[in-house]
Amino acid sequence: MQPVMTAQEIDTFLETDFPQLHIDGKTFTVVSVGPGAVTMQFTPNERHLRPGGTISGPSMFALADVAAYAAVLAHIGPVALAVTTNLNINFLRKPELAPMLCDCRLLKLGKRLAVIDALLYQSAPTEPLAHASATYSIPPR
Repeated sequence: MQPVMTAQEIDTFLETDFPQLHIDGKTFTVVSVGPGAVTMQFTPNERHLRPGGTISGPSMFALADVAAYAAVLAHIGPVALAVTTNLNINFLRKPELAPMLCDCRLLKLGKRLAVIDALLYQSAPTEPLAHASATYSIPPR
């Protein structure tokens, strides 16, 4: 699966079509795009914390969802109406208040559905903070 959008093109699309994503400052950035893959960085701030100084589960869920969406866009083009139909997440370790990465891999890209595997980590992919799987519905062209 070869990408049809670059990291910069996806970032620009998200900023123009989903400005609410960065309402309190830019927190999501596409780091890289490759065949069947996308890596996104999430730079949390105080509003993403829960008691105990850890990044909240909903913030990690959002990273997995936005990164999976970016992976789909990277391979089908700027389709605003591709939507999440399912996302499951397993929280594995406690994250610190520090940038977090999400590596997404397209497992299947069909005409109507895309299935994505996502791994969230801070220091190294070998020590994941969470693992998610997502399914996106792709609208007819």
